[in-house]
Amino acid sequence: MSRIGILPIDIPAGVTIEVDKDNLVTVKGSKGELTQQVDKNITVKVEDNKLNVSRSTEQKDHKAKHGLYRSLINNMVTGVSEGYTIKQELVGVGYRAEVKNGVLELALGFSHNILIKMPEEVKAEAVTERRSNAVITLTSIDKQLIGQVAAKIRSFRPPEPYKGKGIKFVGEQLRRKAGKTASV
Repeated sequence: MSRIGILPIDIPAGVTIEVDKDNLVTVKGSKGELTQQVDKNITVKVEDNKLNVSRSTEQKDHKAKHGLYRSLINNMVTGVSEGYTIKQELVGVGYRAEVKNGVLELALGFSHNILIKMPEEVKAEAVTERRSNAVITLTSIDKQLIGQVAAKIRSFRPPEPYKGKGIKFVGEQLRRKAGKTASV
């Protein structure tokens, strides 16, 4: 049995889940609405404020998708009720971030600034205070999309192991390397 797939999903107050005949799961909550198409061999049932996901056979493919779809639906329920937030920190002299009209502008030490148009589902906010690193805060109800946007932002300047300069997640522990030592 799938250890993740057999766990029921508790449906919080204010969240409604609908499953139509084509196995399209729609989750509505106070923050928005998300949909996910589920494989036809996976059964989704809502009963007594709990959602259960089950599979029809013990085939390897069905076993893999059982836990996958349970996790995706659980992420949708959490997203429409609480939402997701990712904070990234820009470490480096002269590294800046600014949001204007849904476009994130990054100054990361290249010859030009990087402009990133944010998807409508993701809200970005950049805070720069004196004597501290700039912090980008991303909020969304879609966990997959916010993770993809955060990974794209980080890919422009990943943290390097010697000084730690680059874009890192707030609270992330970096593995640092010792540099060259001067020989006497």
